[in-house]
Amino acid sequence: MQTYYPIIAILAAYLVGSLSFAVIISRVTGLKDPRTYGSKNPGATNVLRSGHKGAAIATLLLDALKGWLPVFLVQRYGSEFGLGDRTIALAGMAAFLGHLFPVFFRFQGGKGVATWFGVMFGIHWLLGVGVGLVWLGMAFVFRFSSLASLTCAVVAPVLYLLGDRLEWYLDRSILFAIFIMGMLLAWRHWGNINRLLEGKEPRIGEKK
Repeated sequence: MQTYYPIIAILAAYLVGSLSFAVIISRVTGLKDPRTYGSKNPGATNVLRSGHKGAAIATLLLDALKGWLPVFLVQRYGSEFGLGDRTIALAGMAAFLGHLFPVFFRFQGGKGVATWFGVMFGIHWLLGVGVGLVWLGMAFVFRFSSLASLTCAVVAPVLYLLGDRLEWYLDRSILFAIFIMGMLLAWRHWGNINRLLEGKEPRIGEKK
């Protein structure tokens, strides 16, 4: 049975990640499906375009939570079931991929920024704080949410490598997972990248 524990953990992480809270919360609060307006992206930013700030905040927090929880649980309790750093890395990736391609919502997911942040916090809280500060700094200076997120994706592996000077143990599988998730994050923001290059990307606070 122990042989199957990593598979169970990864599958569970993917299923948790597949909970599209933008759609769920919108249904509960009587809002339109976020896949039908604005950017048509089921994420907190698009839910905010509905004018319901509470729903947007709830979406943001729950999307982050579903990235953090599987990683935290494997870190905290995985050793009892023979789960190590490789399973931590794969569980984080599975939760992230669940958000991008949710099995419960016809594999039509969001861009994954909030869930990605949750995974970073799950790996180590200092890593989460680090990328969070980078996002806030970039957003404050340039006022492009997409640029801030893309910068975080690039910086995250570097910050993780700095962990040997701090308190966490470096693992190649986790580093590889952070790199792959960063690449996927950039791919999901491909349209934003083109608009940034063309000078057409809306700044924070502007309508899309």
